[in-house]
Amino acid sequence: MSEILKNVGKRIREIRKAKGLSQTALAEKCGFTFSYIGGVERAEKNISLINLEKIAVCLDVGVHQFFVYSYQYEQLPANEKIIQEVVSMLIQHDEGTIEMAKNILSEVLKRSRQ
Repeated sequence: MSEILKNVGKRIREIRKAKGLSQTALAEKCGFTFSYIGGVERAEKNISLINLEKIAVCLDVGVHQFFVYSYQYEQLPANEKIIQEVVSMLIQHDEGTIEMAKNILSEVLKRSRQ
Protein backbone atom coordinates (compact mmCIF):
# COMPACT_ATOMS: atom_id res chain seq x y z
CA MET A 1 0.00 0.00 0.00
CA SER A 2 1.40 3.39 -0.99
CA GLU A 3 2.55 5.62 1.86
CA ILE A 4 1.17 8.74 0.17
CA LEU A 5 -2.26 7.14 -0.24
CA LYS A 6 -2.28 6.21 3.46
CA ASN A 7 -1.25 9.70 4.55
CA VAL A 8 -3.70 11.51 2.25
CA GLY A 9 -6.53 9.18 3.27
CA LYS A 10 -5.72 9.77 6.92
CA ARG A 11 -5.78 13.56 6.41
CA ILE A 12 -9.11 13.39 4.60
CA ARG A 13 -10.53 11.40 7.52
CA GLU A 14 -9.10 13.86 10.08
CA ILE A 15 -10.52 16.89 8.27
CA ARG A 16 -13.88 15.19 7.63
CA LYS A 17 -14.24 14.31 11.30
CA ALA A 18 -13.13 17.78 12.40
CA LYS A 19 -15.93 19.16 10.21
CA GLY A 20 -18.40 16.79 11.89
CA LEU A 21 -19.21 14.87 8.71
CA SER A 22 -19.82 11.15 8.34
CA GLN A 23 -18.46 9.30 5.32
CA THR A 24 -22.01 9.15 4.00
CA ALA A 25 -22.55 12.91 4.40
CA LEU A 26 -19.26 13.73 2.66
CA ALA A 27 -20.00 11.24 -0.12
CA GLU A 28 -23.41 12.80 -0.76
CA LYS A 29 -21.93 16.31 -0.89
CA CYS A 30 -19.31 15.14 -3.41
CA GLY A 31 -21.54 12.89 -5.50
CA PHE A 32 -19.65 9.74 -4.47
CA THR A 33 -20.68 6.61 -2.61
CA PHE A 34 -19.78 6.24 1.06
CA SER A 35 -17.79 3.12 0.13
CA TYR A 36 -15.64 5.20 -2.23
CA ILE A 37 -14.87 7.71 0.55
CA GLY A 38 -14.09 4.81 2.90
CA GLY A 39 -11.80 3.27 0.31
CA VAL A 40 -9.95 6.56 -0.13
CA GLU A 41 -9.57 7.00 3.63
CA ARG A 42 -8.27 3.43 4.00
CA ALA A 43 -5.88 3.93 1.03
CA GLU A 44 -7.64 1.24 -0.98
CA LYS A 45 -8.43 3.66 -3.83
CA ASN A 46 -5.90 5.52 -5.93
CA ILE A 47 -7.81 8.80 -5.94
CA SER A 48 -7.60 11.05 -8.99
CA LEU A 49 -6.68 14.71 -8.69
CA ILE A 50 -10.15 15.66 -9.92
CA ASN A 51 -11.82 13.63 -7.14
CA LEU A 52 -9.32 14.98 -4.61
CA GLU A 53 -10.34 18.49 -5.64
CA LYS A 54 -14.05 17.61 -5.29
CA ILE A 55 -13.45 16.37 -1.75
CA ALA A 56 -11.46 19.52 -0.91
CA VAL A 57 -14.28 21.73 -2.17
CA CYS A 58 -16.86 19.78 -0.17
CA LEU A 59 -14.70 20.02 2.96
CA ASP A 60 -14.04 23.71 2.26
CA VAL A 61 -10.25 23.33 2.36
CA GLY A 62 -7.47 23.68 -0.17
CA VAL A 63 -6.21 20.49 -1.80
CA HIS A 64 -2.82 21.17 -0.22
CA GLN A 65 -4.36 20.45 3.20
CA PHE A 66 -4.43 16.76 2.32
CA PHE A 67 -0.64 16.83 2.09
CA VAL A 68 -0.04 18.54 5.45
CA TYR A 69 1.10 15.65 7.60
CA SER A 70 4.15 14.54 9.45
CA TYR A 71 5.79 11.23 8.63
CA GLN A 72 7.14 11.20 12.16
CA TYR A 73 3.88 12.24 13.85
CA GLU A 74 3.57 9.08 15.94
CA GLN A 75 7.13 9.59 17.24
CA LEU A 76 6.64 13.22 18.27
CA PRO A 77 6.78 14.16 21.96
CA ALA A 78 3.33 14.70 23.50
CA ASN A 79 3.55 18.50 23.50
CA GLU A 80 4.49 18.58 19.80
CA LYS A 81 1.56 16.27 18.96
CA ILE A 82 -0.75 18.73 20.69
CA ILE A 83 0.75 21.61 18.70
CA GLN A 84 0.23 19.63 15.46
CA GLU A 85 -3.40 19.00 16.44
CA VAL A 86 -3.95 22.71 17.13
CA VAL A 87 -2.43 23.60 13.75
CA SER A 88 -4.68 21.01 12.07
CA MET A 89 -7.74 22.56 13.71
CA LEU A 90 -6.76 26.12 12.82
CA ILE A 91 -5.78 25.44 9.24
CA GLN A 92 -9.37 24.56 8.39
CA HIS A 93 -10.71 28.01 9.28
CA ASP A 94 -10.75 31.43 7.70
CA GLU A 95 -8.23 34.15 8.52
CA GLY A 96 -10.58 35.99 10.89
CA THR A 97 -11.22 32.90 12.99
CA ILE A 98 -7.51 32.08 13.10
CA GLU A 99 -6.72 35.65 14.22
CA MET A 100 -9.37 35.41 16.95
CA ALA A 101 -7.93 32.07 18.13
CA LYS A 102 -4.43 33.61 18.18
CA ASN A 103 -5.65 36.50 20.32
CA ILE A 104 -7.40 34.17 22.75
CA LEU A 105 -4.33 31.96 23.01
CA SER A 106 -2.14 35.00 23.55
CA GLU A 107 -4.32 36.13 26.46
CA VAL A 108 -4.36 32.65 28.00
CA LEU A 109 -0.56 32.45 27.79
CA LYS A 110 -0.13 35.94 29.31
CA ARG A 111 -2.30 34.99 32.28
CA SER A 112 -0.53 31.65 32.76
CA ARG A 113 2.80 33.48 33.21
CA GLN A 114 1.42 35.65 36.04
